[in-house]
Amino acid sequence: MTTLSRRGLLATTGALSLVGVLAACADTGADGKAIASSTASDADYDKAINSGPVAAADVVAASPWAASVKQASKLVTGGTKTSEVFSWEDTKTKKISGFDAAIAQALARYIIGGDDARSLLEVQQVTSETRETVLTNGTVKAVIATYTITPERAKKIDFAGPYYASSQAILVKADNKDITGVDTLTGDVAVQSNSSSAAALKKYAPKATAKPFDTQAKCVAAVESGQVKAYVVDQSLLKSEVLSNDKVKIVGDTFAEDPYGIGLPKDFGAQAFVNTFLKTIENDGTWKRIWEATIGKSLGGTAPQPPALGSVPGSSAGGDATAQSS
Repeated sequence: MTTLSRRGLLATTGALSLVGVLAACADTGADGKAIASSTASDADYDKAINSGPVAAADVVAASPWAASVKQASKLVTGGTKTSEVFSWEDTKTKKISGFDAAIAQALARYIIGGDDARSLLEVQQVTSETRETVLTNGTVKAVIATYTITPERAKKIDFAGPYYASSQAILVKADNKDITGVDTLTGDVAVQSNSSSAAALKKYAPKATAKPFDTQAKCVAAVESGQVKAYVVDQSLLKSEVLSNDKVKIVGDTFAEDPYGIGLPKDFGAQAFVNTFLKTIENDGTWKRIWEATIGKSLGGTAPQPPALGSVPGSSAGGDATAQSS
């Protein structure tokens, strides 16, 4: 059983992460909460997203999905601008950084080329309730937003990946001593609407009642106010929260693995192309460099092995990892 508070997380991530956390205290959002001024140093981050592969012109032309992105000279994705580790927008510079943001920027450069991957990406804010909608109605070309692959979602859209794996974890008030793990979860527990957390809660904590909110901020606020006893979501998102919020802590061990995928329009031929991109950046070290410049810099640790493409229900390995790139 583990307990992880802001102080504890700072102690485990070391001096390098401490620099980033101190920077997180420099600015304050509209809700009065400290937000990070950057999830990674610009130099390391920009090197990671701009040193990856670029697909050969004939490879892009062979994919109608990729060809449409290249013609537009930008990749429009559904994502978030408020997740300090995965995708966060600096309100002063308007730069978007983070693990998911970097994957999206590297994908944009893989398709379009050039030496400024940041400029090739447009992120439109989505919630867990709107991700499928913006894909099916053509508002965005992809959704890259800690998006857990499930067979139910795969009936509506296609998934490339998984490209990262997390697990569910539990957030409680900092002074809570009653909840120590998933087996002690009872009563009302916050989850994000249309997320995989509700199903995980039903399976692993049947005495708890899922209370949906449409954003992470509202889930955390419900914990802080005592409206709910806890909040269950991907551990990676909770670690990001704890970095800048000493009113809450993470308790217990993780449960219910969450494989993240890139959401794509169904039957549009995008899945094979994006899986080829993912395989390529895993093989050439770009994925590892992105992890080190984002999650690793903020939370510490060693870069994990990416999950096997097509390894979970709702995903498909598709794509030719040997496709030419330059």
